[in-house]
Amino acid sequence: MKLFQIGADFDPCSNGLLPFVKIIRRGILPFIQIGIPIILIVLGTIDLGKAVVSSDDAEVKKSQGRLIRRCVYAVAVFFVTTLVTLLFSLVADSSGEKTASTWTSCWKQA
Repeated sequence: MKLFQIGADFDPCSNGLLPFVKIIRRGILPFIQIGIPIILIVLGTIDLGKAVVSSDDAEVKKSQGRLIRRCVYAVAVFFVTTLVTLLFSLVADSSGEKTASTWTSCWKQA
């Protein structure tokens, strides 16, 4: 039951949350930050390639627009995850509470 008790002596890393934090920090965040933009750009390039092979000028222009939009989305996804990580670390460091500092240290350990 100590896992769900948040108080002055709460240490998230010593209560078994370190493996979950590692999964988030080393698995989920890199996939969102790097994998999704790569997937978006590759899919846009495939669409553009199909349009070029079909030799339809209207389809090529439409695919170019989709590729540009997907590139913008890829850049946005990359920077949004970076910005969220930065904001959480700034808020945790500036709060001055013991719980926030233990969360920051747990995040850095992972």
